[in-house]
Amino acid sequence: MEFFNSAVDVLKTLVVALGAGLGVWGAMNLMEGYGSDNPGAKSQGMKQFMAN
Repeated sequence: MEFFNSAVDVLKTLVVALGAGLGVWGAMNLMEGYGSDNPGAKSQGMKQFMAN
């Protein structure tokens, strides 16, 4: 039974590490998505939005 307890502990650690890694990756994607967009495409989209 000790083997299963240790296996569950390892799986918990892996799930927490995976969640933390995905969270950091998602935050980086959000942050880098704001500065690298094409300003021309943004302004064109805003023009179309305001025209409606």
